Amino acid sequence: MKQIIFIISCLICLIGGKVGADDFSVSANQAIAIDADSGKILYEKEADQQVSIASITTLLSTYLVYEAIDKGDLKMTDAVTISDYPYNLSVTAQVSNVPLDARNYTVQQLLEASLIASANSATIALAEKVAGSEEAFVNRMRDKLKEWGINDAFIINSTGLNNSILGEQIYPGSKEDDENTMSARQVAILARRLVKDFPQVLDITQKPYSDFAGTQLQTFNYMLKGQPRVRSGVTGLKTGTSEKGGASFVATATENGMNIISVVLGAEGADEDIYARFIVTTRLLDYISQNFTPTTLIAKGESYRNSRALVTNGKSQYVDAIAKEDLIIIQRFGADTNVPVTIKTDNKGYEAPFKKGIPVGTASYEDNDLIGQGYLQDENKTITLISKNKVERSNFLKVMWNEFVRYVNEKL
Repeated sequence: MKQIIFIISCLICLIGGKVGADDFSVSANQAIAIDADSGKILYEKEADQQVSIASITTLLSTYLVYEAIDKGDLKMTDAVTISDYPYNLSVTAQVSNVPLDARNYTVQQLLEASLIASANSATIALAEKVAGSEEAFVNRMRDKLKEWGINDAFIINSTGLNNSILGEQIYPGSKEDDENTMSARQVAILARRLVKDFPQVLDITQKPYSDFAGTQLQTFNYMLKGQPRVRSGVTGLKTGTSEKGGASFVATATENGMNIISVVLGAEGADEDIYARFIVTTRLLDYISQNFTPTTLIAKGESYRNSRALVTNGKSQYVDAIAKEDLIIIQRFGADTNVPVTIKTDNKGYEAPFKKGIPVGTASYEDNDLIGQGYLQDENKTITLISKNKVERSNFLKVMWNEFVRYVNEKL
């Protein structure tokens, strides 16, 4: 009997602790949470307001470093000479946290120092290595944002530091107390681009510690394993702190089978509690896991209601059209899982012979349960359908007859 009472009590606590959509408001000035795979928005608050993002800026700098590596212009093992500009900052009390006395480090070392320990000087050194100067690197940062459709962000350095700290090194035309600004939505776009295009970044951001030339670096992400506000499933991504922007945090996490990116800018209570941004993020992730779930509409390798594609000049008239990957929709708990799927194939058919696994159509769905603008950008909620089997070409006479019939139907 005691066991039964205990179980019932636990269930009551769990039910009572669940936060519904109508009751939830994150304790931060701006916030957004998305499903990283589809880009679907699961929560947002003042997500379009431009605010200081401090060293969250490093995510954009990191993207450009990985892009340079991907293009073959840079290697992780390349040596980077530390110029006087970043070195002098490394001995400035306001920004110093990682010494650069050796004046020569690898790209890998500097990237870990930048992402794990928010080492501003390491970020600047990487910017100079990639573009020749921080000013030229900032121009690339701006161009990259515009490429992603982000036109009103304000980026003036590679680190997110206030210009007042940089002395004569400030970006031309910027003011002495300017800082980088973006909106929560724009930060989410940036974070999603980074983890989708260069998922190896998570190999760094999930490290609670790292050795930097004999100095142990410790993460500022206190939600990682072994840290004070640990949460299972969190894999990164970056904190940011400034007087103007307050305490902010971008997190990547696996929640209830979903890959989530959350952005919390200006967490409330950060002046009294150093863990405020992580407490806010935890509550936001709790809300997501308690209210949303992925629904697989078509599993990889399966057809949708016997979907098939027409074959021309083949030994078979049709070929089964199967999903190249899972088609998944993120829904609130209790939503109708019978979501209509639209299958499209070429009405003219697919010319034989062809191999197993060639594209033979698409499958898509329409999502009518939206929050805010629905999706982060104009996401393509479509997957490719591929042929389940190979199809051999029919014999010569049949092919000739098919071509004759087609000519008659189309031309006469």
